[in-house]
Amino acid sequence: MVDQGRADTLDMTPPGPPAELAETHISVITMVGDRAYKLLKTVAMGFLDHRRREDRLAACRRETEVNRRFAPDVYLGVLDVLNEDGTALDHLIAMRRMPASRCLAALLGENDAPDLVRQVARAVAGFHRAAPTSPRIAEAGSPAVVLGLWEEGLDGLTAWAPRVVPADDVERARVLATRYVSGRRQLFERRVADGWVRDGHGDLLARDVFCLADGPRVLDCLAFDDRLRNGDVLADVAFLAMDLEARGHPRLGELLVREWTHDLGESHPASLEHLYVAYRAHVRSKIAALRSAQGDAGAAERARALHALALEHLGSAQVRLILIGGPPGTGKSTVAAGMGDASGWTVVRSDAIRKDLAGRPQAPADPGALDAGLYSPEATDRVYDEMLLRAKTALGLGESVILDASWARGVRRRRARDLAAACGATVTEIRCSLAPIVAAERIRIRRAAGEGPSDATPEIAERIAARVDPWPEARTLDTEGAKGLVLHEARRLVDAQDRAVTRAP
Repeated sequence: MVDQGRADTLDMTPPGPPAELAETHISVITMVGDRAYKLLKTVAMGFLDHRRREDRLAACRRETEVNRRFAPDVYLGVLDVLNEDGTALDHLIAMRRMPASRCLAALLGENDAPDLVRQVARAVAGFHRAAPTSPRIAEAGSPAVVLGLWEEGLDGLTAWAPRVVPADDVERARVLATRYVSGRRQLFERRVADGWVRDGHGDLLARDVFCLADGPRVLDCLAFDDRLRNGDVLADVAFLAMDLEARGHPRLGELLVREWTHDLGESHPASLEHLYVAYRAHVRSKIAALRSAQGDAGAAERARALHALALEHLGSAQVRLILIGGPPGTGKSTVAAGMGDASGWTVVRSDAIRKDLAGRPQAPADPGALDAGLYSPEATDRVYDEMLLRAKTALGLGESVILDASWARGVRRRRARDLAAACGATVTEIRCSLAPIVAAERIRIRRAAGEGPSDATPEIAERIAARVDPWPEARTLDTEGAKGLVLHEARRLVDAQDRAVTRAP
């Protein structure tokens, strides 16, 4: 019974949020009032061993330490769970409880979601700007370590949760990841040299980001293995971008990386971003597979969906070498330039290189004799050598490359294929085709207008077309139609080749 005369002493504070329980593959979190308490499971997996109490205590302390870099006002300390006799039974990480309504995962469908994502991107960029690095940390960005993490994860997926993800899909991911990383040594070395390999978060997920009035709080930094937290900062932000896409918001994932890149002053090839998004999807697929093995009924389906997302981005990550060939006037330079502009791919044009090497203006001139001067076999070999050298550099840095030339000689095409194989790039060969009378008219119009670096005349074009080596590997592209339709068909040919390569285990 309440004493009415003492009503002023009653606690009129509204009740707090109800108690909740959450579980991951390695912990259980109990939320009571304004506090949350994390208990580490007594489990042993390939990447951690928490069976001994002393190891769990060390893990609790380490997790609190590294997470205070991101949310110092959230991680309060480590508590002991005591037996009746006062001895330690276990340990808890004590945290300030975050409001569930402000979890980024719960806000993605709101009108202000883009603004919230921008705030998070800037906060993550700030973390990365201040993140430490060292020669030891920088090793995490080497091709050997990056590929080793893929191998370790894929092996773990098949060992710990066999048959959750089809074996063919696991092997396809292995092939595509190996092809990309093995051919991109120059890119990974540049990322290390530019200082982008740092001690990051390691497990950025929307469920662990809270958008508060005074700024975002990012929780649950990966603590049990520094190897998995150290790495390229792009791989770090790619985790959250992947999570946003997996939750059905790919545009917000793209916005996150774009805003983060701008705020941090970082730049990267699109292929590397796809690789790291793929890796993060693979990591979450492996964890879902583990949860399936622990009895989570819906986890197997999540594992397969996440692995499909990983394969999709691995396909997009593949670096391409595209040969656009054909006699003069058939539209190959228009196709190459249009595809380059539309896709952001590097275009290397033989006519422009020929003029560069000779120190001449990029405009039509008298070509002289076909096999003499600038067009002697030796001069033409130098042009193709330079084209392949430039392509090698761009491919090594993760850029797809279009090589615009006549490609009349089979030996030169073989050299291009060898380069692609050495750089882990897919190859598409396209031969532009056009009626000779139409090609000749295009050449006359171009020369009259003084457009482009090509010196070809209708007569030279006819002679080149008459002595082209057989090119059975090429896909023929009819260039007589409207430019937009021709470019659409050219891209379809490239995409078809990509699908054929990336589907093969």
